[in-house]
Amino acid sequence: MATDQTSVPISRARSRGAVRMREAQATLISLLYLLPSLVAFTIFVFYPVVKSVWISLHADNPFGGTSDIFVGLDQYKNALTSESYRNSLKITFLYSLYTVPLGLLVALLLAVMANLRLRAISVFRVAFAITIGVSVGAGAVIFALLYNPSVGMLNYLLTRVGFSPVQWLTHTNSALWAIAIGTIWLGLGFNFTILLSGLQGIPEELYESAKIDGASPPRMFFNVTLPLLSPTLFFVSVISVIAAFQSFAQIDILTKGGPASSTNVVVYSIYRDAFFNFHSAYASAQAVILFVILVALTGIQFKSLGGKVFYQ
Repeated sequence: MATDQTSVPISRARSRGAVRMREAQATLISLLYLLPSLVAFTIFVFYPVVKSVWISLHADNPFGGTSDIFVGLDQYKNALTSESYRNSLKITFLYSLYTVPLGLLVALLLAVMANLRLRAISVFRVAFAITIGVSVGAGAVIFALLYNPSVGMLNYLLTRVGFSPVQWLTHTNSALWAIAIGTIWLGLGFNFTILLSGLQGIPEELYESAKIDGASPPRMFFNVTLPLLSPTLFFVSVISVIAAFQSFAQIDILTKGGPASSTNVVVYSIYRDAFFNFHSAYASAQAVILFVILVALTGIQFKSLGGKVFYQ
């Protein structure tokens, strides 16, 4: 009898040990599956970030590259006190304000229209999402042709209705808006596709119940569609803000940061300082500041909007 009583704890200990062994094996197998991704992230993400921080803490080499002279936070002080860098931050925030809200609004409107049960609606869905296959460089070239002051289609249409031609990319008041319009068009396919998938995930029974209760279409949109679509809208807004702050190719192709630095966003400023002025440490400090700003903005979005997201 005593032997039976002592065998119970022993068997339980063995079973717990077997469970821990299986959990350790499962963890090891999971890490092996994740190993390629971890190696890729280490090489292309983590190491460049650490290297940028290290470079930003040293002085620039007058002959190019980075010297071994440790200067601490001097490069950050130079960036934050630079009128040019503060102006590029201001332009970047304006550019984000131009592109993100309007881009989300247009994509949401098209997604709601494409979610209607109409004949041949799939044709319109493909047309609305087609920009997802257009690269930023190709899209910028398309808008460069549209904005051409002499042979561009936009100025041709304006003259046909009695307006004067607009210097879209060579005037300080219109250049940033012109690039913002092109960016909205380029991001429309991605935003539309994500929002349409979110709309199609809303159960049809909720709309039927709302109709039975006598809800009008606008009331169903604000009381049913928007609350259930809020996780998708939140995701798209976060991604759009990050993408807006990282815009580069369209600025480089269309305006080169001009005219009069009116489109000199932060990423293009970093590019100019690193590869034209050969101030690698100063450019690295700007990149680290941009990283901190993006983390802060993402945190603010999660803090201010995350609590208003409705999860089923």
